[in-house]
Order: sequence, then structure tokens, then C-alpha cells
Amino acid sequence: MDERAPHILVVDDERNVLNTIGICFDAIGYRTTLTTKPQEVLSLLQSNHFDLAFVDLKMAPLDGMEILAEIRLHAPNTTVIMMTAHGSVESAVEAIKQGAYHYLQKPFDFDELKLFAQKVWEYHRLKEEVQELRTQLRNRGEDGSIITKNREMIEQIELAARAAESQISILIEGESGTGKELIAQYIHQKSPRAQQPFVRVNCAAIPEQLLESELFGHARGAFTGAVKEREGRFESAEGGTIFLDEIAELSPAIQAKLLRMLQSHEFERLGENVTRKVDVRVIAATNKNIDEALKEGSFREDLFYRLNGIRLRLPPLRERPEDIGPLLHHTLLKLSGGANVEIAPDAEKALRAYRWSGNVRELENVIERALLLSSHATITLDHLPREIRSTGERPAHALSLEEMERSHIKRVLQHAKDFDEASRILGIDRVTLWNKRKKYGLT
Repeated sequence: MDERAPHILVVDDERNVLNTIGICFDAIGYRTTLTTKPQEVLSLLQSNHFDLAFVDLKMAPLDGMEILAEIRLHAPNTTVIMMTAHGSVESAVEAIKQGAYHYLQKPFDFDELKLFAQKVWEYHRLKEEVQELRTQLRNRGEDGSIITKNREMIEQIELAARAAESQISILIEGESGTGKELIAQYIHQKSPRAQQPFVRVNCAAIPEQLLESELFGHARGAFTGAVKEREGRFESAEGGTIFLDEIAELSPAIQAKLLRMLQSHEFERLGENVTRKVDVRVIAATNKNIDEALKEGSFREDLFYRLNGIRLRLPPLRERPEDIGPLLHHTLLKLSGGANVEIAPDAEKALRAYRWSGNVRELENVIERALLLSSHATITLDHLPREIRSTGERPAHALSLEEMERSHIKRVLQHAKDFDEASRILGIDRVTLWNKRKKYGLT
């Protein structure tokens, strides 16, 4: 998100309230346009861009609801806050139903207004980013583009694009769910083989006794149940690309056959002596530390060097925090069928703060679950798993010492019958309490 200062329109027919708000916003570096004349709002909207608008509910000759309607019509991207006295809360709630973001109840102190404005600005920036992401993602369409803003990920994609033009073998490393298959598809689509087959094989998902047959095929009668001959995945991928996922799970015997295939492009089906040739580009992937497998001797060095023509390393999602927002909204668009489903600000904050040990695959599962629970309406914290909800809660130990002191003094002042009792509870004299009240802006 950008760090620019917001431009705020404040409309209130009470000059004292208007000036107080202006002083507060100036103190925190926000640009403000103040007016006591609601009838001037339309011309102000036509000549300025406002990020936020604080609008008093009870005014004349136009009231806050009429101003809200003007803003919604002429500046729909402006986030509107209604300001209301205690007796008008019901009207403020109605304003929210008509498109206002929230309401601020009078009277309010400096610190309350400051914190409130900062939260509204955070929400507005988040809303802007979401709109921008949705535009980008809709323009991008379903062309298989990889969603990332991360510099390291972009470098790996650029390397993949350069390697795609060649016939060199490629090894992709990354944790489960980081997008290894997506990168493999990207390489295939960018290569001269793009119009030929792209065949996927998960080496860890096929029992070892069946994997050789799955890769290289078998002759009739090669084993019990082999009632007819069958071509393997390498033959199916003729002229195209074969993607071998979880390559470190291969047994030594199959590693030897794969090495021969890579060296000579030749193999025999299981149970026959006919040597066959195949033209296939191999892309392999692993979520294991391949260097450790080499040291342990569980993976052949000569096979590694054949596969390791180009080595791509995909960073986990926890090291790509800038990608979480784009991925969230890309996944939301994809799984909702393009419906305009919103994520509540506190829910999005929790999603962005979560560690995502399962990477992009875990993120997709969480969004799919949330869409189901929300019935394709707004996704809230309640629709997220408990472990994600907890990341949105700021623990007490994350507060600064001053924040804790202010909170405690405020709580004591609210419950003590007078200053003397508050001083005794806090264990400080009246002068110290007075100074701290002044420091923290407490009443």
C-alpha cells in the first residue's frame, strides 16, 4: 500500500466541531477540506478527489443522508463516515445501510478521533488495493499467468521463460503448494512444444511396483493383471513435456531407467525387449532438500546432473507477503465464478498476517471453505479457521509500555468514584495522575 496522505472532506454546520476535527487531522498529517455549508459539497466533489468524507448527520438546508447520496452518486470511491449525536444512532445505522462505512458518535476526544481516522484510512487503502487487484486480474484473464509481486519469484519466472526456449532439463525446488506444477506448465506453454502434450506424473502418489509400468509402459503378460499392452507416460508425452513431481521419491531401479532415458532417449516397456525412442522434454520437481538426498546417497548424482540443467527455487508464501493480497483476490475471483464477494477488513488483515505453512494450496483451501460458509456473501473472521482468526488478534504482549499504561489508567478512571480513589488504586499521587491524564488525553 502507498504511504500518501489522505485528502479528507469534513462537512459540519458547527464551526467549533469543524475546527477541532481540522486541527486533529492536520496534526497527523492528513489533508483536509472543511465546510459548514452542505450545499457546497457537490461543487467540492466536482473539483477535488476525496479519499474520506466525515459528514454530520443533522444539518440544514441539506442533511447528512442527502450529502451521502450526493457522494455515492458523484464520488462512489470516497469512504463516508457519518458523525452523529447520541440520540441519532439509529439514523446513522440507516446511513450505513445506504452506503456509509461507519459512524462516529459525538462528543469524541482527540485520541479517539485520531485512532478512528487511521483505521478508516487503512480500510480505504485496502479497498483501493482490492479494486486495483480485481481490475488487473480481470484484465489478465485465465491465461495461466502467475500471480506475484515478489522480486525473487519474478527472477525465477524470468529464468524459466529463458530456459523454455531450449531443450535443457529443469529441476524445480519448493515446498508443497508453492506452485511448482504451475511453473512447469508455464515453461511448457512458452516452449516450442506448447502445442504438444503436457503430461504430469506424481512420483510419490503411485506405488513403487506400479511406477515403472506407469512411466515406461508394459507388455501383455508382464505381470499379473497385465491383460494387454499399455504405453507409458513418456510415450504419451511424445513431442511434448513430461513433469515428474516429487522426483526424490524414485527408487534406485527407476532412477537408473530414467537416467538412461535422459541420456539416450531410449527405453523398454516392462516385460519386453523392444527398444523404443521418445522425444520428450523433462521437467522435474521436489519438495525435499535434494542436496541432502545426494549426501545420503538416496538420489543418484549422475541423474541429478542430468536433471539439473536449470535449477529453479520457488520461495514459500511466508517469504512473499506482498503476494498474499493478490493471491487472495485472484483465488476469490476464480472460486466464486467472478462474483463480487468481499473480504471484511479484519478478516483480510488476519489472512495477510497468517504464516501459510501450506503455501498457495492452503490459501486456496481456506478461501474455498470461507466461500462455502459465507454463502458467497462477505467473508468475515467467523468464516476462517481458528488458527487464522488468532493472527488477527493483537496479543497484550505486543502493546508498548505506554499503550498498556494508558489503557490501565483509562480503565481505573472509568470505575473509580473520584480522582482520590483512582490515585489510591494506581498507587500515584493526584499531581502525577493529572499529568498522565493530560499526556494521554484522558478525560
